[in-house]
Amino acid sequence: MTQNNTVILDGGLGRELKRRGAPFRQPEWSALAMMEAPDIVGDIHRDFIQNGAQVITTNSYSLVPFHIGEQKFETEGRSLAALAGLTARQAASGKAVQVAGSLPPLFGSYRPDLYQADQVKALALPLIEGLAPHVDIWLAETQSLISEALALKNAVDEMGHQQTPFWVSFTLEDSVAVDTPSLRSGESVADAVEAMSGAGVSTILFNCCQPETVETALQVASSTLKQLQREDIKLGAYANAFPPQTKEATANDGLDELREDLNPQEYLVWAQKWQTAGASVIGGCCGIGPEHIHALSRQFNI
Repeated sequence: MTQNNTVILDGGLGRELKRRGAPFRQPEWSALAMMEAPDIVGDIHRDFIQNGAQVITTNSYSLVPFHIGEQKFETEGRSLAALAGLTARQAASGKAVQVAGSLPPLFGSYRPDLYQADQVKALALPLIEGLAPHVDIWLAETQSLISEALALKNAVDEMGHQQTPFWVSFTLEDSVAVDTPSLRSGESVADAVEAMSGAGVSTILFNCCQPETVETALQVASSTLKQLQREDIKLGAYANAFPPQTKEATANDGLDELREDLNPQEYLVWAQKWQTAGASVIGGCCGIGPEHIHALSRQFNI
Protein backbone atom coordinates (compact mmCIF):
# COMPACT_ATOMS: atom_id res chain seq x y z
CA MET A 1 0.00 0.00 0.00
CA THR A 2 1.31 3.42 -0.89
CA GLN A 3 1.62 6.24 1.58
CA ASN A 4 -1.58 7.85 0.29
CA ASN A 5 -3.36 4.46 0.18
CA THR A 6 -3.55 4.22 -3.61
CA VAL A 7 -2.72 0.80 -5.06
CA ILE A 8 -1.24 0.83 -8.57
CA LEU A 9 -2.45 -1.80 -11.03
CA ASP A 10 -0.77 -2.74 -14.29
CA GLY A 11 -1.97 -1.73 -17.77
CA GLY A 12 -3.33 -3.53 -20.81
CA LEU A 13 -1.55 -6.64 -22.10
CA GLY A 14 -2.97 -6.93 -25.62
CA ARG A 15 -1.39 -3.89 -27.22
CA GLU A 16 1.91 -4.54 -25.46
CA LEU A 17 1.98 -8.09 -26.84
CA LYS A 18 1.38 -6.78 -30.34
CA ARG A 19 4.00 -4.05 -29.96
CA ARG A 20 6.65 -6.52 -28.83
CA GLY A 21 6.08 -8.88 -31.71
CA ALA A 22 4.24 -11.62 -29.84
CA PRO A 23 1.86 -13.78 -31.91
CA PHE A 24 -1.39 -11.84 -31.82
CA ARG A 25 -4.49 -12.25 -33.96
CA GLN A 26 -8.17 -12.96 -33.88
CA PRO A 27 -9.87 -14.99 -32.63
CA GLU A 28 -7.32 -15.98 -29.98
CA TRP A 29 -6.28 -12.40 -29.15
CA SER A 30 -3.95 -12.30 -26.11
CA ALA A 31 -4.43 -16.04 -25.50
CA LEU A 32 -2.21 -16.81 -28.49
CA ALA A 33 0.85 -15.49 -26.66
CA MET A 34 0.04 -17.74 -23.73
CA MET A 35 0.15 -20.67 -26.11
CA GLU A 36 3.17 -19.70 -28.20
CA ALA A 37 5.21 -17.03 -26.41
CA PRO A 38 4.66 -17.07 -22.62
CA ASP A 39 8.13 -15.58 -22.12
CA ILE A 40 6.95 -12.34 -23.72
CA VAL A 41 3.97 -12.29 -21.36
CA GLY A 42 6.39 -12.61 -18.44
CA ASP A 43 8.54 -9.79 -19.81
CA ILE A 44 5.51 -7.50 -19.93
CA HIS A 45 4.53 -8.40 -16.38
CA ARG A 46 8.05 -7.54 -15.23
CA ASP A 47 8.02 -4.27 -17.18
CA PHE A 48 4.81 -3.18 -15.49
CA ILE A 49 6.31 -4.07 -12.12
CA GLN A 50 9.48 -2.12 -12.86
CA ASN A 51 7.30 0.87 -13.69
CA GLY A 52 5.48 0.73 -10.38
CA ALA A 53 2.61 -1.76 -10.64
CA GLN A 54 1.79 -3.29 -7.26
CA VAL A 55 -0.79 -5.69 -8.69
CA ILE A 56 -0.35 -7.53 -11.98
CA THR A 57 -3.15 -9.40 -13.74
CA THR A 58 -2.81 -12.87 -15.24
CA ASN A 59 -3.03 -13.23 -19.01
CA SER A 60 -6.15 -15.40 -18.77
CA TYR A 61 -8.68 -12.93 -20.16
CA SER A 62 -9.00 -14.63 -23.54
CA LEU A 63 -8.81 -18.22 -22.31
CA VAL A 64 -12.48 -18.89 -23.04
CA PRO A 65 -14.24 -20.70 -25.91
CA PHE A 66 -15.28 -17.35 -27.39
CA HIS A 67 -11.60 -16.83 -28.27
CA ILE A 68 -9.82 -20.20 -28.33
CA GLY A 69 -12.69 -22.44 -29.38
CA GLU A 70 -14.59 -25.11 -27.48
CA GLN A 71 -12.23 -27.99 -28.25
CA LYS A 72 -9.04 -26.21 -27.19
CA PHE A 73 -10.78 -24.88 -24.10
CA GLU A 74 -11.89 -28.40 -23.16
CA THR A 75 -8.44 -29.92 -23.63
CA GLU A 76 -6.14 -27.04 -22.65
CA GLY A 77 -8.17 -24.40 -20.82
CA ARG A 78 -7.11 -25.43 -17.34
CA SER A 79 -3.43 -25.90 -18.22
CA LEU A 80 -3.27 -22.56 -20.06
CA ALA A 81 -4.84 -20.83 -17.05
CA ALA A 82 -2.27 -22.52 -14.81
CA LEU A 83 0.52 -21.29 -17.10
CA ALA A 84 -0.92 -17.76 -17.03
CA GLY A 85 -0.97 -17.86 -13.23
CA LEU A 86 2.53 -19.30 -12.97
CA THR A 87 3.95 -16.76 -15.44
CA ALA A 88 2.57 -13.87 -13.39
CA ARG A 89 3.67 -15.42 -10.09
CA GLN A 90 7.21 -15.90 -11.34
CA ALA A 91 7.34 -12.27 -12.50
CA ALA A 92 6.18 -11.11 -9.06
CA SER A 93 8.51 -13.42 -7.15
CA GLY A 94 10.63 -11.66 -4.56
CA LYS A 95 8.76 -8.39 -4.97
CA ALA A 96 6.02 -6.67 -3.00
CA VAL A 97 3.60 -7.37 -5.82
CA GLN A 98 0.30 -9.25 -5.77
CA VAL A 99 -1.13 -11.36 -8.58
CA ALA A 100 -4.75 -10.90 -9.62
CA GLY A 101 -6.34 -13.85 -11.37
CA SER A 102 -8.36 -12.54 -14.31
CA LEU A 103 -11.81 -14.10 -14.60
CA PRO A 104 -13.14 -12.68 -17.88
CA PRO A 105 -16.64 -12.34 -19.30
CA LEU A 106 -17.18 -15.98 -20.21
CA PHE A 107 -19.32 -15.44 -23.30
CA GLY A 108 -17.65 -12.46 -24.97
CA SER A 109 -16.73 -8.94 -23.96
CA TYR A 110 -19.46 -6.29 -24.14
CA ARG A 111 -22.02 -9.04 -24.85
CA PRO A 112 -24.43 -9.39 -21.92
CA ASP A 113 -26.96 -10.72 -24.45
CA LEU A 114 -24.85 -13.89 -24.86
CA TYR A 115 -24.83 -14.75 -21.15
CA GLN A 116 -25.83 -18.34 -20.34
CA ALA A 117 -26.29 -18.92 -16.62
CA ASP A 118 -26.33 -22.71 -16.96
CA GLN A 119 -22.87 -22.69 -18.59
CA VAL A 120 -21.02 -20.54 -16.06
CA LYS A 121 -19.60 -23.36 -13.94
CA ALA A 122 -18.40 -25.39 -16.92
CA LEU A 123 -16.42 -22.41 -18.20
CA ALA A 124 -15.34 -20.84 -14.91
CA LEU A 125 -14.14 -23.90 -13.02
CA PRO A 126 -11.18 -24.79 -15.28
CA LEU A 127 -9.96 -21.20 -15.07
CA ILE A 128 -10.34 -21.10 -11.30
CA GLU A 129 -8.63 -24.47 -10.87
CA GLY A 130 -5.70 -23.45 -13.03
CA LEU A 131 -5.21 -20.01 -11.52
CA ALA A 132 -5.90 -20.79 -7.85
CA PRO A 133 -2.40 -21.91 -6.76
CA HIS A 134 -0.84 -18.70 -8.06
CA VAL A 135 -3.14 -15.77 -7.25
CA ASP A 136 -3.59 -13.43 -4.30
CA ILE A 137 -6.78 -11.80 -5.62
CA TRP A 138 -9.65 -12.87 -7.87
CA LEU A 139 -10.54 -10.23 -10.44
CA ALA A 140 -13.77 -10.68 -12.37
CA GLU A 141 -13.14 -7.99 -14.95
CA THR A 142 -14.94 -6.27 -17.81
CA GLN A 143 -18.25 -7.53 -16.46
CA SER A 144 -21.26 -6.27 -18.41
CA LEU A 145 -24.05 -7.47 -16.16
CA ILE A 146 -24.65 -8.11 -12.49
CA SER A 147 -25.69 -11.76 -12.86
CA GLU A 148 -22.40 -12.93 -14.34
CA ALA A 149 -20.35 -11.15 -11.69
CA LEU A 150 -22.40 -12.83 -8.96
CA ALA A 151 -22.14 -16.20 -10.68
CA LEU A 152 -18.34 -15.94 -10.83
CA LYS A 153 -18.20 -15.04 -7.14
CA ASN A 154 -20.36 -18.05 -6.33
CA ALA A 155 -18.13 -20.33 -8.43
CA VAL A 156 -15.01 -19.18 -6.57
CA ASP A 157 -16.74 -19.65 -3.21
CA GLU A 158 -17.98 -23.12 -4.11
CA MET A 159 -14.42 -24.17 -4.87
CA GLY A 160 -13.33 -23.15 -1.37
CA HIS A 161 -11.55 -19.87 -2.12
CA GLN A 162 -13.73 -17.60 0.02
CA GLN A 163 -10.71 -16.29 1.92
CA THR A 164 -9.06 -14.86 -1.19
CA PRO A 165 -10.18 -11.26 -1.82
CA PHE A 166 -12.65 -11.01 -4.68
CA TRP A 167 -12.70 -7.91 -6.87
CA VAL A 168 -15.30 -7.14 -9.53
CA SER A 169 -14.71 -4.66 -12.34
CA PHE A 170 -17.63 -3.53 -14.50
CA THR A 171 -17.41 -2.10 -18.00
CA LEU A 172 -19.68 0.87 -18.62
CA GLU A 173 -21.84 1.98 -21.51
CA ASP A 174 -19.87 4.67 -23.36
CA SER A 175 -22.57 5.85 -25.74
CA VAL A 176 -24.89 7.38 -23.14
CA ALA A 177 -24.65 10.63 -21.22
CA VAL A 178 -21.91 10.39 -18.62
CA ASP A 179 -24.18 11.81 -15.93
CA THR A 180 -26.19 8.55 -15.99
CA PRO A 181 -23.57 5.78 -15.89
CA SER A 182 -24.77 2.23 -16.47
CA LEU A 183 -23.34 -1.19 -17.21
CA ARG A 184 -23.42 -2.37 -20.81
CA SER A 185 -26.46 -4.44 -19.83
CA GLY A 186 -28.32 -1.21 -19.04
CA GLU A 187 -28.31 -1.97 -15.29
CA SER A 188 -27.49 0.99 -13.10
CA VAL A 189 -24.17 1.45 -11.36
CA ALA A 190 -26.02 1.92 -8.07
CA ASP A 191 -27.75 -1.46 -8.45
CA ALA A 192 -24.48 -3.14 -9.31
CA VAL A 193 -22.73 -1.68 -6.29
CA GLU A 194 -25.58 -2.72 -4.00
CA ALA A 195 -25.51 -6.28 -5.36
CA MET A 196 -21.74 -6.57 -4.94
CA SER A 197 -21.86 -5.17 -1.41
CA GLY A 198 -24.14 -8.02 -0.42
CA ALA A 199 -22.01 -10.68 -2.10
CA GLY A 200 -18.78 -10.34 -0.15
CA VAL A 201 -16.86 -8.43 -2.80
CA SER A 202 -13.96 -6.46 -1.32
CA THR A 203 -13.28 -4.04 -4.21
CA ILE A 204 -15.51 -2.68 -6.98
CA LEU A 205 -13.84 -1.24 -10.06
CA PHE A 206 -14.71 0.13 -13.51
CA ASN A 207 -12.67 -0.72 -16.60
CA CYS A 208 -12.62 -1.07 -20.39
CA CYS A 209 -14.48 2.20 -20.97
CA GLN A 210 -13.85 5.93 -21.13
CA PRO A 211 -12.17 7.84 -18.29
CA GLU A 212 -14.98 10.40 -18.35
CA THR A 213 -17.62 7.73 -17.74
CA VAL A 214 -15.47 6.13 -15.06
CA GLU A 215 -15.31 9.35 -13.05
CA THR A 216 -19.10 9.66 -12.91
CA ALA A 217 -19.52 5.97 -12.06
CA LEU A 218 -17.09 6.31 -9.17
CA GLN A 219 -19.07 9.23 -7.81
CA VAL A 220 -22.27 7.17 -7.92
CA ALA A 221 -20.54 4.14 -6.41
CA SER A 222 -19.03 6.13 -3.59
CA SER A 223 -22.38 7.71 -2.74
CA THR A 224 -24.10 4.30 -2.86
CA LEU A 225 -21.56 2.69 -0.54
CA LYS A 226 -22.01 5.53 1.95
CA GLN A 227 -25.77 5.03 1.89
CA LEU A 228 -25.25 1.31 2.48
CA GLN A 229 -22.73 2.04 5.25
CA ARG A 230 -20.21 -0.13 3.39
CA GLU A 231 -17.27 2.21 3.18
CA ASP A 232 -15.05 -0.80 3.93
CA ILE A 233 -15.43 -1.76 0.26
CA LYS A 234 -12.74 -0.16 -1.89
CA LEU A 235 -13.27 1.43 -5.29
CA GLY A 236 -10.98 1.40 -8.29
CA ALA A 237 -10.62 2.18 -11.98
CA TYR A 238 -8.62 1.31 -15.09
CA ALA A 239 -9.86 2.92 -18.28
CA ASN A 240 -9.24 2.47 -22.01
CA ALA A 241 -7.16 4.78 -24.15
CA PHE A 242 -9.31 4.43 -27.27
CA PRO A 243 -12.45 6.35 -28.29
CA PRO A 244 -15.97 5.55 -27.02
CA GLN A 245 -17.44 2.23 -28.10
CA THR A 246 -21.09 2.09 -29.12
CA LYS A 247 -23.72 -0.43 -28.03
CA GLU A 248 -22.96 -2.46 -31.15
CA ALA A 249 -19.24 -2.72 -30.35
CA THR A 250 -17.54 -5.93 -29.27
CA ALA A 251 -14.32 -5.63 -27.29
CA ASN A 252 -11.27 -7.19 -28.97
CA ASP A 253 -12.68 -6.80 -32.49
CA GLY A 254 -9.37 -5.19 -33.38
CA LEU A 255 -6.80 -2.69 -32.16
CA ASP A 256 -8.65 0.61 -32.05
CA GLU A 257 -6.88 3.89 -32.70
CA LEU A 258 -5.74 5.54 -29.48
CA ARG A 259 -7.01 8.89 -28.24
CA GLU A 260 -4.33 11.53 -28.70
CA ASP A 261 -5.37 13.19 -25.45
CA LEU A 262 -4.58 10.17 -23.26
CA ASN A 263 -0.80 10.23 -23.12
CA PRO A 264 0.69 9.35 -19.71
CA GLN A 265 0.39 12.85 -18.27
CA GLU A 266 -3.17 13.35 -19.49
CA TYR A 267 -4.16 9.93 -18.21
CA LEU A 268 -2.70 10.90 -14.85
CA VAL A 269 -5.03 13.91 -14.75
CA TRP A 270 -7.97 11.53 -15.00
CA ALA A 271 -6.49 9.22 -12.38
CA GLN A 272 -6.28 12.13 -9.97
CA LYS A 273 -9.96 12.86 -10.61
CA TRP A 274 -10.79 9.23 -9.94
CA GLN A 275 -8.92 9.37 -6.66
CA THR A 276 -10.93 12.45 -5.68
CA ALA A 277 -14.11 10.56 -6.60
CA GLY A 278 -13.19 7.71 -4.24
CA ALA A 279 -10.84 5.36 -6.11
CA SER A 280 -7.96 3.86 -4.13
CA VAL A 281 -7.01 1.22 -6.74
CA ILE A 282 -5.91 2.67 -10.10
CA GLY A 283 -4.33 1.27 -13.27
CA GLY A 284 -5.00 0.98 -16.98
CA CYS A 285 -6.86 -1.16 -19.50
CA CYS A 286 -6.56 -1.35 -23.32
CA GLY A 287 -3.89 0.96 -24.72
CA ILE A 288 -2.48 1.93 -21.32
CA GLY A 289 1.17 0.91 -21.27
CA PRO A 290 4.10 0.80 -18.84
CA GLU A 291 4.80 4.49 -19.42
CA HIS A 292 1.32 5.36 -18.13
CA ILE A 293 1.81 3.15 -15.08
CA HIS A 294 5.14 4.86 -14.45
CA ALA A 295 3.39 8.24 -14.35
CA LEU A 296 0.77 6.90 -11.95
CA SER A 297 3.40 5.40 -9.69
CA ARG A 298 5.45 8.58 -9.56
CA GLN A 299 2.34 10.53 -8.53
CA PHE A 300 0.78 8.13 -6.06
CA ASN A 301 3.58 5.90 -4.82
CA ILE A 302 5.19 8.40 -2.45
